[in-house]
Amino acid sequence: MTVSLALLAVVAGLVVLGAGGEALIRGAVSVARVARLSTAVIGLTIVAMGTSMPELSVSLLAAMGGRSDIAMGNVVGSNIFNVAAIVGVTALVLPIRVHLTAVKLEWPFMFAALFVCLLLTRDGVLDRLEAGFFLISLLLFTVYAIRVARTALTPSDEAELAHVVQDRTLAQRLAVDIGLVVAGLVLLVAGGQLLVAGAVAIARLAGLSERVIGLTIVAAGTSIPELAASVVAARRGQPDIALANVIGSNVFNVLGILGVVALIKPQTVNPQIIASDNWWMVGTAFVLLPLMATGMRVNRLEGLALLAAYVTYVVLLL
Repeated sequence: MTVSLALLAVVAGLVVLGAGGEALIRGAVSVARVARLSTAVIGLTIVAMGTSMPELSVSLLAAMGGRSDIAMGNVVGSNIFNVAAIVGVTALVLPIRVHLTAVKLEWPFMFAALFVCLLLTRDGVLDRLEAGFFLISLLLFTVYAIRVARTALTPSDEAELAHVVQDRTLAQRLAVDIGLVVAGLVLLVAGGQLLVAGAVAIARLAGLSERVIGLTIVAAGTSIPELAASVVAARRGQPDIALANVIGSNVFNVLGILGVVALIKPQTVNPQIIASDNWWMVGTAFVLLPLMATGMRVNRLEGLALLAAYVTYVVLLL
Protein backbone atom coordinates (compact mmCIF):
# COMPACT_ATOMS: atom_id res chain seq x y z
CA MET A 1 0.00 0.00 0.00
CA THR A 2 1.38 3.41 -0.99
CA VAL A 3 1.49 6.39 1.36
CA SER A 4 -1.38 8.12 -0.45
CA LEU A 5 -3.56 5.03 -0.27
CA ALA A 6 -2.73 4.51 3.40
CA LEU A 7 -3.65 8.10 4.23
CA LEU A 8 -6.83 7.77 2.19
CA ALA A 9 -7.74 4.61 4.12
CA VAL A 10 -7.18 6.41 7.44
CA VAL A 11 -9.27 9.43 6.43
CA ALA A 12 -12.04 7.25 4.95
CA GLY A 13 -12.01 5.08 8.05
CA LEU A 14 -12.38 8.11 10.32
CA VAL A 15 -15.27 9.47 8.24
CA VAL A 16 -17.09 6.13 8.26
CA LEU A 17 -16.44 5.70 11.99
CA GLY A 18 -17.86 9.16 12.64
CA ALA A 19 -21.00 8.39 10.65
CA GLY A 20 -21.42 5.07 12.39
CA GLY A 21 -20.97 6.57 15.83
CA GLU A 22 -23.47 9.33 15.06
CA ALA A 23 -26.10 6.85 13.85
CA LEU A 24 -25.57 4.61 16.86
CA ILE A 25 -25.80 7.51 19.32
CA ARG A 26 -29.00 8.86 17.76
CA GLY A 27 -30.73 5.51 17.98
CA ALA A 28 -29.50 4.76 21.50
CA VAL A 29 -30.34 8.22 22.86
CA SER A 30 -33.85 8.02 21.45
CA VAL A 31 -34.42 4.71 23.23
CA ALA A 32 -32.94 6.17 26.43
CA ARG A 33 -35.34 9.11 26.22
CA VAL A 34 -38.32 6.79 25.98
CA ALA A 35 -36.93 4.96 29.02
CA ARG A 36 -37.09 8.32 30.86
CA LEU A 37 -33.40 8.79 31.50
CA SER A 38 -32.21 12.32 32.26
CA THR A 39 -29.78 14.38 30.16
CA ALA A 40 -27.08 13.85 32.78
CA VAL A 41 -27.23 10.07 32.75
CA ILE A 42 -27.48 9.99 28.96
CA GLY A 43 -24.30 12.07 28.77
CA LEU A 44 -22.46 9.93 31.31
CA THR A 45 -23.53 6.55 29.92
CA ILE A 46 -25.28 6.39 26.53
CA VAL A 47 -23.43 9.24 24.79
CA ALA A 48 -20.12 8.38 26.46
CA MET A 49 -20.39 4.76 25.35
CA GLY A 50 -21.66 5.74 21.91
CA THR A 51 -18.77 8.11 21.25
CA SER A 52 -16.39 5.34 22.36
CA MET A 53 -17.74 2.88 19.81
CA PRO A 54 -15.03 3.81 17.25
CA GLU A 55 -12.38 2.91 19.85
CA LEU A 56 -14.14 -0.39 20.54
CA SER A 57 -14.40 -1.23 16.85
CA VAL A 58 -10.76 -0.41 16.12
CA SER A 59 -9.32 -2.09 19.23
CA LEU A 60 -11.39 -5.23 18.71
CA LEU A 61 -10.42 -5.57 15.06
CA ALA A 62 -6.77 -4.86 15.83
CA ALA A 63 -6.74 -7.41 18.65
CA MET A 64 -8.36 -10.08 16.49
CA GLY A 65 -5.68 -9.41 13.89
CA GLY A 66 -2.91 -9.94 16.44
CA ARG A 67 -2.03 -6.23 16.66
CA SER A 68 -2.21 -5.77 20.43
CA ASP A 69 -0.04 -2.63 20.35
CA ILE A 70 -2.70 -0.82 18.32
CA ALA A 71 -5.52 -2.27 20.45
CA MET A 72 -3.92 -1.24 23.76
CA GLY A 73 -2.37 1.97 22.42
CA ASN A 74 -5.73 3.11 21.09
CA VAL A 75 -7.36 2.84 24.53
CA VAL A 76 -4.49 4.38 26.50
CA GLY A 77 -3.90 7.14 23.93
CA SER A 78 -7.62 7.95 23.73
CA ASN A 79 -7.82 8.37 27.50
CA ILE A 80 -4.84 10.74 27.49
CA PHE A 81 -6.34 12.65 24.55
CA ASN A 82 -9.76 12.85 26.23
CA VAL A 83 -8.46 14.53 29.39
CA ALA A 84 -5.57 16.61 28.10
CA ALA A 85 -6.81 17.64 24.66
CA ILE A 86 -10.62 17.48 24.78
CA VAL A 87 -11.07 19.02 28.24
CA GLY A 88 -8.38 21.55 27.31
CA VAL A 89 -10.09 22.59 24.05
CA THR A 90 -13.53 22.65 25.69
CA ALA A 91 -12.29 24.90 28.51
CA LEU A 92 -10.78 27.27 25.94
CA VAL A 93 -14.17 27.53 24.18
CA LEU A 94 -16.00 28.07 27.47
CA PRO A 95 -14.84 27.51 31.07
CA ILE A 96 -16.28 24.25 32.37
CA ARG A 97 -18.61 24.30 35.35
CA VAL A 98 -18.01 21.33 37.63
CA HIS A 99 -20.83 19.70 39.58
CA LEU A 100 -20.10 18.27 43.01
CA THR A 101 -21.04 14.75 41.86
CA ALA A 102 -18.27 14.92 39.26
CA VAL A 103 -15.72 15.46 42.05
CA LYS A 104 -17.24 13.07 44.62
CA LEU A 105 -18.43 10.20 42.40
CA GLU A 106 -17.54 10.32 38.70
CA TRP A 107 -13.86 11.33 38.88
CA PRO A 108 -13.00 8.86 41.71
CA PHE A 109 -14.52 5.98 39.76
CA MET A 110 -12.68 7.00 36.57
CA PHE A 111 -9.36 7.34 38.40
CA ALA A 112 -9.85 4.00 40.16
CA ALA A 113 -10.56 2.29 36.83
CA LEU A 114 -7.43 3.76 35.21
CA PHE A 115 -5.24 2.93 38.20
CA VAL A 116 -6.51 -0.65 38.37
CA CYS A 117 -5.77 -0.95 34.65
CA LEU A 118 -2.21 0.19 35.32
CA LEU A 119 -1.82 -2.41 38.08
CA LEU A 120 -3.37 -5.33 36.18
CA THR A 121 -1.26 -4.76 33.05
CA ARG A 122 2.08 -4.57 34.88
CA ASP A 123 2.70 -8.29 34.29
CA GLY A 124 2.48 -7.71 30.53
CA VAL A 125 -0.79 -9.61 30.03
CA LEU A 126 -4.48 -8.76 30.34
CA ASP A 127 -6.26 -12.10 30.70
CA ARG A 128 -9.90 -13.20 30.62
CA LEU A 129 -10.35 -13.14 34.41
CA GLU A 130 -9.19 -9.51 34.55
CA ALA A 131 -11.42 -8.72 31.56
CA GLY A 132 -14.40 -10.18 33.39
CA PHE A 133 -13.62 -7.99 36.40
CA PHE A 134 -13.58 -4.94 34.12
CA LEU A 135 -16.94 -5.76 32.56
CA ILE A 136 -18.64 -6.47 35.89
CA SER A 137 -17.29 -3.17 37.25
CA LEU A 138 -18.66 -1.31 34.21
CA LEU A 139 -22.07 -2.92 34.66
CA LEU A 140 -22.22 -1.95 38.35
CA PHE A 141 -21.15 1.63 37.57
CA THR A 142 -23.76 1.99 34.82
CA VAL A 143 -26.57 0.59 36.98
CA TYR A 144 -25.62 2.89 39.85
CA ALA A 145 -25.38 5.97 37.60
CA ILE A 146 -28.80 5.27 36.09
CA ARG A 147 -30.34 4.65 39.49
CA VAL A 148 -28.98 7.91 40.88
CA ALA A 149 -30.06 9.88 37.82
CA ARG A 150 -33.54 8.36 37.74
CA THR A 151 -34.12 9.44 41.34
CA ALA A 152 -32.74 12.94 40.78
CA LEU A 153 -34.73 14.21 37.81
CA THR A 154 -35.32 17.97 37.92
CA PRO A 155 -38.70 19.47 36.95
CA SER A 156 -37.18 20.63 33.65
CA ASP A 157 -35.94 17.10 32.95
CA GLU A 158 -39.39 15.69 33.70
CA ALA A 159 -41.05 18.19 31.36
CA GLU A 160 -38.56 17.49 28.56
CA LEU A 161 -38.87 13.73 28.89
CA ALA A 162 -42.67 13.89 29.05
CA HIS A 163 -42.69 15.91 25.81
CA VAL A 164 -40.45 13.36 24.12
CA VAL A 165 -42.57 10.42 25.23
CA GLN A 166 -45.80 12.11 24.10
CA ASP A 167 -44.34 13.32 20.81
CA ARG A 168 -42.63 10.08 19.86
CA THR A 169 -44.34 6.89 20.90
CA LEU A 170 -42.26 3.75 21.25
CA ALA A 171 -44.11 2.05 18.39
CA GLN A 172 -43.37 4.92 16.01
CA ARG A 173 -39.70 5.19 16.87
CA LEU A 174 -38.67 1.58 17.48
CA ALA A 175 -38.10 0.57 13.84
CA VAL A 176 -36.15 3.75 13.08
CA ASP A 177 -34.04 3.48 16.22
CA ILE A 178 -33.18 -0.17 15.59
CA GLY A 179 -32.29 0.70 12.00
CA LEU A 180 -29.97 3.48 13.18
CA VAL A 181 -28.27 1.21 15.71
CA VAL A 182 -27.74 -1.57 13.15
CA ALA A 183 -26.49 0.87 10.50
CA GLY A 184 -24.16 2.43 13.05
CA LEU A 185 -22.67 -0.94 14.00
CA VAL A 186 -22.10 -1.87 10.34
CA LEU A 187 -20.39 1.45 9.63
CA LEU A 188 -18.24 1.12 12.75
CA VAL A 189 -16.95 -2.27 11.63
CA ALA A 190 -16.24 -1.04 8.10
CA GLY A 191 -14.60 2.16 9.32
CA GLY A 192 -12.53 0.29 11.88
CA GLN A 193 -11.17 -2.06 9.21
CA LEU A 194 -10.18 0.84 6.99
CA LEU A 195 -8.53 2.76 9.83
CA VAL A 196 -6.53 -0.21 11.13
CA ALA A 197 -5.33 -1.14 7.63
CA GLY A 198 -4.28 2.43 6.88
CA ALA A 199 -2.60 2.94 10.25
CA VAL A 200 -0.58 -0.28 9.97
CA ALA A 201 0.54 0.70 6.47
CA ILE A 202 1.60 4.17 7.64
CA ALA A 203 3.54 2.66 10.52
CA ARG A 204 5.47 0.41 8.16
CA LEU A 205 6.11 3.08 5.55
CA ALA A 206 7.15 5.76 8.08
CA GLY A 207 9.23 3.42 10.21
CA LEU A 208 7.06 4.08 13.27
CA SER A 209 6.01 1.38 15.71
CA GLU A 210 2.39 0.23 15.87
CA ARG A 211 2.42 1.39 19.51
CA VAL A 212 3.16 4.99 18.48
CA ILE A 213 0.57 4.92 15.69
CA GLY A 214 -2.02 3.49 18.09
CA LEU A 215 -1.28 6.10 20.76
CA THR A 216 -1.41 9.07 18.36
CA ILE A 217 -3.13 8.83 14.96
CA VAL A 218 -5.55 6.03 15.86
CA ALA A 219 -6.27 7.31 19.38
CA ALA A 220 -6.83 10.92 18.33
CA GLY A 221 -8.82 9.86 15.28
CA THR A 222 -11.20 7.60 17.16
CA SER A 223 -11.65 10.32 19.81
CA ILE A 224 -13.02 12.80 17.28
CA PRO A 225 -16.66 11.97 18.28
CA GLU A 226 -15.86 12.87 21.91
CA LEU A 227 -14.14 16.08 20.77
CA ALA A 228 -17.04 17.06 18.53
CA ALA A 229 -19.65 16.29 21.20
CA SER A 230 -17.72 18.24 23.85
CA VAL A 231 -17.11 21.33 21.70
CA VAL A 232 -20.76 21.43 20.59
CA ALA A 233 -21.86 21.15 24.23
CA ALA A 234 -19.54 24.01 25.20
CA ARG A 235 -20.77 26.25 22.36
CA ARG A 236 -24.33 25.59 23.50
CA GLY A 237 -23.41 26.74 27.00
CA GLN A 238 -23.30 23.24 28.54
CA PRO A 239 -19.61 22.45 29.02
CA ASP A 240 -20.45 20.38 32.12
CA ILE A 241 -22.00 17.79 29.78
CA ALA A 242 -18.67 17.71 27.94
CA LEU A 243 -16.87 16.85 31.19
CA ALA A 244 -19.35 14.05 31.94
CA ASN A 245 -18.83 12.74 28.40
CA VAL A 246 -15.03 12.64 28.84
CA ILE A 247 -15.19 10.93 32.24
CA GLY A 248 -17.75 8.41 31.02
CA SER A 249 -15.74 7.71 27.86
CA ASN A 250 -12.57 7.05 29.86
CA VAL A 251 -14.43 4.64 32.12
CA PHE A 252 -15.90 2.82 29.12
CA ASN A 253 -12.57 2.75 27.26
CA VAL A 254 -10.86 0.85 30.07
CA LEU A 255 -13.64 -1.27 31.54
CA GLY A 256 -15.70 -1.80 28.40
CA ILE A 257 -13.24 -1.90 25.52
CA LEU A 258 -10.37 -3.67 27.26
CA GLY A 259 -12.90 -5.91 28.97
CA VAL A 260 -14.49 -7.03 25.69
CA VAL A 261 -11.20 -7.27 23.79
CA ALA A 262 -9.34 -9.27 26.46
CA LEU A 263 -12.35 -11.50 27.12
CA ILE A 264 -12.36 -12.54 23.46
CA LYS A 265 -8.58 -12.73 23.18
CA PRO A 266 -6.14 -12.13 26.09
CA GLN A 267 -3.83 -9.24 25.26
CA THR A 268 -0.08 -8.82 25.65
CA VAL A 269 0.93 -5.34 26.78
CA ASN A 270 3.97 -3.58 25.30
CA PRO A 271 6.62 -2.94 28.01
CA GLN A 272 6.83 0.71 26.90
CA ILE A 273 3.10 1.15 27.47
CA ILE A 274 3.57 -0.30 30.96
CA ALA A 275 6.61 1.84 31.77
CA SER A 276 5.46 5.15 30.27
CA ASP A 277 2.08 5.53 28.60
CA ASN A 278 -0.02 4.00 31.39
CA TRP A 279 1.56 6.47 33.81
CA TRP A 280 0.73 9.36 31.49
CA MET A 281 -2.88 8.11 31.37
CA VAL A 282 -3.14 7.95 35.17
CA GLY A 283 -1.17 11.18 35.63
CA THR A 284 -3.36 13.32 33.38
CA ALA A 285 -6.46 11.95 35.13
CA PHE A 286 -4.94 12.74 38.53
CA VAL A 287 -4.11 16.34 37.52
CA LEU A 288 -7.71 16.84 36.42
CA LEU A 289 -9.00 16.61 40.02
CA PRO A 290 -7.35 19.76 41.45
CA LEU A 291 -8.31 21.64 38.29
CA MET A 292 -11.93 20.62 38.84
CA ALA A 293 -11.96 21.20 42.60
CA THR A 294 -10.43 24.70 42.60
CA GLY A 295 -13.39 27.02 42.19
CA MET A 296 -15.50 24.10 40.84
CA ARG A 297 -14.57 25.01 37.28
CA VAL A 298 -11.87 24.40 34.69
CA ASN A 299 -10.91 27.83 33.33
CA ARG A 300 -9.20 28.79 30.07
CA LEU A 301 -5.70 28.99 31.58
CA GLU A 302 -6.08 25.49 33.00
CA GLY A 303 -7.40 24.30 29.64
CA LEU A 304 -4.30 25.73 27.97
CA ALA A 305 -2.09 23.92 30.48
CA LEU A 306 -3.82 20.62 29.67
CA LEU A 307 -3.28 21.17 25.96
CA ALA A 308 0.40 21.96 26.58
CA ALA A 309 0.70 18.70 28.52
CA TYR A 310 -0.72 16.74 25.58
CA VAL A 311 1.65 18.39 23.11
CA THR A 312 4.54 17.57 25.45
CA TYR A 313 3.45 13.93 25.61
CA VAL A 314 3.29 13.60 21.81
CA VAL A 315 6.67 15.28 21.33
CA LEU A 316 8.29 12.94 23.86
CA LEU A 317 6.56 9.96 22.27
CA LEU A 318 7.85 10.77 18.79
